[in-house]
Amino acid sequence: MTDDKTQTPAIDPAIAEELKGVPEDMLDTKDENEEIASLREKLANAQQDVLYARAETQNVRRRLEKDIADTRAYAATGFARDILSVSDNLARALAAIPADLREDERMKSLVTGIEATGREIEKVFASHGITRIAATGLPLDPNQHQAMIEVPSNDAEPGTIVQEMQAGYMIKDRLLRPAMVAVAKKPD
Repeated sequence: MTDDKTQTPAIDPAIAEELKGVPEDMLDTKDENEEIASLREKLANAQQDVLYARAETQNVRRRLEKDIADTRAYAATGFARDILSVSDNLARALAAIPADLREDERMKSLVTGIEATGREIEKVFASHGITRIAATGLPLDPNQHQAMIEVPSNDAEPGTIVQEMQAGYMIKDRLLRPAMVAVAKKPD
């Protein structure tokens, strides 16, 4: 209900009696409405800021969890790279033993021990997610193979790996060491 002369809302007489001692500037409803609107806007902004902060906290938590998982999964990378040269030398030692010495009774236990050590290294590699990269007979993959030389060949397609000079390895889904290979090319 409004008063026709002033177009302001009518105030209950009991409330008007209680408000007699209150200064006029404190009774201004226009300022109160603006203040309420301002407070609501500040509240909405604060709620938005809280939502952004929560989202950012979740993102940081996810990133940290991923970093921790990666650290655990790839912690042995440096050690694995170093131990690859030991594995290579062991394989070279086995390859260097002539067939006649392999059959000699005095050398048989030495050869058996070296082969057992090689199998143990392969078992340890497998348990830590270290796998050998396939190379010979496959097309060159620059993400896994490093071409060292090109060899003229009538038997293989150009770009096909014809010889593996050094084995390559992956640790889980990351490259540990590329395979060093010889690649076929068309003969001149």
